[in-house]
Amino acid sequence: MGEVAIDPAFIQSIEHRPKLPILEAQGIPLIDLSPLNNSPSDSSSFRRLVAEIGGACKDWGFFQVINHGVPEDCRDRVENTAREFFGLPKEEKMKAGRDEKNPFGYYDTEHTKNVRDWKEVFDFGVENPMVIPASHEAQDEELRLLVNQWPQHPANFRDACEEYVKEMEKLGYKLLGLICQSLGLPANRMNGYFKDQTTFTRLNYYPVCPVPHLALGVGRHKDAGALTVITQDEVGGLEVKRKSDGEWIRVKPTPNAFVVNVGDIIQVWSNDKYESVEHRVMVNSRRERFSIPFFFNPAHHIMVQPLHELTDDQNPPKYKPYNWGKFIATRNLSNFKKLDVENIQIHHFKASE
Repeated sequence: MGEVAIDPAFIQSIEHRPKLPILEAQGIPLIDLSPLNNSPSDSSSFRRLVAEIGGACKDWGFFQVINHGVPEDCRDRVENTAREFFGLPKEEKMKAGRDEKNPFGYYDTEHTKNVRDWKEVFDFGVENPMVIPASHEAQDEELRLLVNQWPQHPANFRDACEEYVKEMEKLGYKLLGLICQSLGLPANRMNGYFKDQTTFTRLNYYPVCPVPHLALGVGRHKDAGALTVITQDEVGGLEVKRKSDGEWIRVKPTPNAFVVNVGDIIQVWSNDKYESVEHRVMVNSRRERFSIPFFFNPAHHIMVQPLHELTDDQNPPKYKPYNWGKFIATRNLSNFKKLDVENIQIHHFKASE
């Protein structure tokens, strides 16, 4: 992967190649979650927190959180375990390799918008087994079970990963509650959608890249799920497309913070009050990089549509209902092979004006 002769599958089209110099984010909110634990819900500090979350979702679609309650040693363990795993020989990693039948495990040839990403990944689900549709075909009602596969090495890999996702799930529900309250809804309004959730976690490894001006760790995209919570190392590389002017802005790593972004489902549930924002990952010619996104997603059978509390005659639903499981099954077709057409997006479900 690190040779100078680059597989053309990695090369971004000219209009999507990284531009230099890098603009570092000014204004991406850094939000202190301590009022969640220290203040009653009717206090001024808690109301300010809810307002901050709402403002960040509306203006940026991205924010960082500190004092989030995830133990630092839990995070350190999973980061160190990921580094150890990706440092193993490829044949050892491939013993836990994923395929089209089971998308959990190790993989190094993923595509985003039909261009290969400069990265290696390891995916695992929160629910084990996880229930999903057997196919993307609308009339096919068959379901299948996805089971996590764990490598033999490092020895503590599974324990570190499972401990981490328990903490991330707690944080995910906290953030979901704050987002609900910022929309004027009860904190638990969306919780029921996450029974039998399809949430998964990804360990990302971005090797040193000799052509960072031509390739990307992850190409431009929006997250299809509800909410993504990311830990990134000190190297940095995550970029957000700023809503105000379309410029790509680097998210500066903040020690012990998590990066949070609104996904497509929240955009639909909020009836476009909050917007999922395009982002990408740049690679580095001198340093490898690691990140761990937690993709907080509802159950496969959920029909995603604007929440009725947020629509009325003056603000009618902007989206037609769609089935989450079928949507993601269709989206995942392009992870393994290059498609000749645009992959499915929420704009395909826009209600007619």
